[in-house]
Amino acid sequence: MSTTHTLKAEPRKRTGSGVLKQMRREGFVPSVVYGGGTECRNLKVNEKAFKDLIAHSASENILVTLELEGGGSQSAFLKQVQHHPISGRVLHIDFLAVNKDTEITASIPLELTGEAAGVKAGGVLEQMLHAVEIVSLPKDLPEMLHAAVDHLGIGDALHVGEVAWPTGVKPTYADDVVVALVGKARVAEEEEEGAGEATAEAPELIGDEAKGEDEG
Repeated sequence: MSTTHTLKAEPRKRTGSGVLKQMRREGFVPSVVYGGGTECRNLKVNEKAFKDLIAHSASENILVTLELEGGGSQSAFLKQVQHHPISGRVLHIDFLAVNKDTEITASIPLELTGEAAGVKAGGVLEQMLHAVEIVSLPKDLPEMLHAAVDHLGIGDALHVGEVAWPTGVKPTYADDVVVALVGKARVAEEEEEGAGEATAEAPELIGDEAKGEDEG
């Protein structure tokens, strides 16, 4: 289950690119909260407080309790964060207002657990999905997903439909999408390829040559 974080938010009435730049210079991030049957509200949040919150979270897809200036609060899902393409600085934040019945779609980090049997036998584990898009209610939203790979041998793959997802969590991907697989080590593959090439290049003795070798 996801941890709900708390973030103070203030209303903002000013608009225009110049005003927004000034707001950022003052240490605030322009934000908006919408959906959930609530009126769309323009807000601003402290940039440092937001960065600290994200730094202690597994991803940006988290639940937040917005403490509104003047009293009151709003449960919200961090829907989208716009970053500057060069500096990476946070430019704008979209919050989705939620209640206990709101179905959330989120991309959650995936961690593989255990040591694959194929790895112990000399294989290499490859993780194909590092995050999984899921659907859940707020109370079931996880901060991190886990998938066990202990049973995977060399040549085996783990698919979305084979993972034991948490209760209340449903992946949006098809069951046959590969999460992870265990392949042969590159050295072993090269040795097998080399042996195959050597066999293919070995001269075949025919006719008198073969007969002469047998007599020798």
